[in-house]
Amino acid sequence: MKNLIVFLSFIFLSAAAPAQENGKDIKTDTLLVSGNCGMCKKRIEKAAYVKGVKLAEWNKETKMLAVTYKPSKTSADEILKSVAAAGHDSETTTASEEAYSKLPECCNYRTGKCEH
Repeated sequence: MKNLIVFLSFIFLSAAAPAQENGKDIKTDTLLVSGNCGMCKKRIEKAAYVKGVKLAEWNKETKMLAVTYKPSKTSADEILKSVAAAGHDSETTTASEEAYSKLPECCNYRTGKCEH
């Protein structure tokens, strides 16, 4: 009887496996995002984590945001809109003056005067 339960459990789990998500619905993009320092890095990465984003990492030297996400739940444009709302320009979206003005002085990347 115990073997039957184990066997049925195995069959049930095997049948449910195709319903689980597979790696085909995952996309990784590299996007240009303006910023200066470690504070910018934290803010950009936090803003990039919209629904559907699995990984976001911004490189201070290259100004590139590597983002892995589910295209069925979000898009690169939606991610960049969220980053712009946090005050950071990107290759396709410009932060509003209001959002940019809220950044700390060292994060004002448009002036090019970061001392970090």
